[in-house]
Amino acid sequence: MNYLAHAYLSFEHPDLLVGNMISDFVKGRKRFDYPEKIQQGIVLHRQIDAFTDVHEATKEARAFLKPAVGLYSGAFVDVVYDHFLANDPAEFTDLTLQEKARHTYRVLQDFNEQLPPRFQAMLPFMQSQNWLYNYRSIAGTESSFGGLVRRASFLESSKPAFELFREHYEALKQCYNAFFPFVKDFSKSRIEELKK
Repeated sequence: MNYLAHAYLSFEHPDLLVGNMISDFVKGRKRFDYPEKIQQGIVLHRQIDAFTDVHEATKEARAFLKPAVGLYSGAFVDVVYDHFLANDPAEFTDLTLQEKARHTYRVLQDFNEQLPPRFQAMLPFMQSQNWLYNYRSIAGTESSFGGLVRRASFLESSKPAFELFREHYEALKQCYNAFFPFVKDFSKSRIEELKK
């Protein structure tokens, strides 16, 4: 799952949201440098990612993109899932997605001093370009694919992956529909466990 899904799957718990959003920027035992609730969000993120990686629908979705991006197919599927989440009428309207994005940016700004430096540096771009809302559009998804390529060591262009995304759009949407209710229930159950 990518940024929108991790924000959504924090279910309005601010500390968990922060940990969930910064987890990829916190390596190994560095998570112990954070307050307990943020640590829990970091762990929640990693549990969500592990659950996502082994789900059959995710394996199927990766197969559609793998010819273009190989081992990076998982990262691209994360963005694809965020696109379909942003367009899922059971989860968001256009207005509620805008509200979710604004709320997430506010929470992250409230915790700005505790964010890892690399995430701190990225946050103004995330907000000014409204990444969370822009997953909703095809153009925003294409832009996110481009961001993945810029960070990848062995990819030169996002165009082949984007073409496969367009070609297999409906099949990838079915993968999302087969997957998302399960990760939603998984995250809720993990959060309930954390409350005990």
